[in-house]
Amino acid sequence: MRRYDKSKALFERAKGSLAGGVSSEFRKFNQPHALFYTHAQGARIVDVDENEYLDFTLSQGPLILGHSHPEVLEKVQLASSEGQLYAAIHLREVELAERMQQIVPCAELVRFSLSGSEADHAALRVARYVTGKPKFIRFEGHYHGWFDNVAWGVGGPSLEAMGEREQPTALPWSGGLPEHSRDESILLPWNDLALVEKTLAARSHEVCAIITEPVMCNSGCIEPAPGFLQGLRDLCDRYDIALIFDEVITGFRLSLGGAQAYYGVTPDLAVFAKAMANGYPISALVGKRRWMQPVAEGKVVHAGTLNAGNPSVAAAMATLDIMARDHVHAHLHRLGTRLKHGLVAAAAAAGQQVLIQGPGPMLHMAFTDLPRANDFRDTLKFDKAKNAKFIFAMQERGVRIIGRGLWYISAAHTAADIDHAIAMSTEAFREC
Repeated sequence: MRRYDKSKALFERAKGSLAGGVSSEFRKFNQPHALFYTHAQGARIVDVDENEYLDFTLSQGPLILGHSHPEVLEKVQLASSEGQLYAAIHLREVELAERMQQIVPCAELVRFSLSGSEADHAALRVARYVTGKPKFIRFEGHYHGWFDNVAWGVGGPSLEAMGEREQPTALPWSGGLPEHSRDESILLPWNDLALVEKTLAARSHEVCAIITEPVMCNSGCIEPAPGFLQGLRDLCDRYDIALIFDEVITGFRLSLGGAQAYYGVTPDLAVFAKAMANGYPISALVGKRRWMQPVAEGKVVHAGTLNAGNPSVAAAMATLDIMARDHVHAHLHRLGTRLKHGLVAAAAAAGQQVLIQGPGPMLHMAFTDLPRANDFRDTLKFDKAKNAKFIFAMQERGVRIIGRGLWYISAAHTAADIDHAIAMSTEAFREC
């Protein structure tokens, strides 16, 4: 058994100054308590109790090149030495915007922010302005940041609480939400194109946009059903509303052009963030000129003192350059396939039924007898207690995985790392 005494003491200390002892709610959700880390390099991270982990959390996904990539750090150091923040335009951000125009299909114009939440908020503001309509369609279990109008329908404790499939109950994700913010969106289950079409046939006069994760990464890592994304594209064209891809996770992780390049479906607007700068704070709202022109003209206000700071822009340029040069995505997909097949075999050998879904660079493993999960409602059938046992058993063996069963792979992982994780899972499955 590993010891976590120093982390426990620091967590108790942190509660005296940080609300709940953390700066983001999800950092509480470790076993046996929140853990403190001291340093990380490549695919490994070390906590204050000197426990080393093979890391598949990658800070919830941003570290696509792995921890502390030397080339990224070098570029950041150079940019920082020239100045951290000008509150003015600078050459590197123009170069980064031009690079995004080259690689992202819908990126005719670009604006930079700090977080995915901000950029999602801006995308919805743009869609409301251009169409003159107030509501947007979103999907159960999808995450578009923590702001009020998207903090409904993110989760649900049971099918009963979530209501009828054709008319879901939009449950609040947080306390303190104004009731009117629930009415800004129309909530639907994902991967049901017929229901989206039916809803738009009745309510298109109210709808400015459809916003979706191209892969339902936050809940089950569920890929779109064949034709679903193209069907959304066709419906948005039919009703002249915006198709918004939230590519905070899929962007630059599935392919250099994001999920839109990977699946061959081009949205009107898209949001990028997590894997864009290998851990440095930056996000981007990109889109077709028709939708971005109101931002260009100042009719839709987008602002932020810290937007496009030198270090973050330099990190993003370095990350995109390295991904292209080193063919990182082929590596991620190859290792993801190896991990998926290995985990399936290890679970079967231990007599466990698991479902592993995801395109490769990110995967989700659940304990269930379902052959496939199609939407958030299916994820309620996962055995979360057994999953928690498995996650802790892997942690005790030095393998760090996101608590809800999500695995991220980085350029720093090797085939040997994948094989080691599979070997450890063989032992962990027997404890569940």
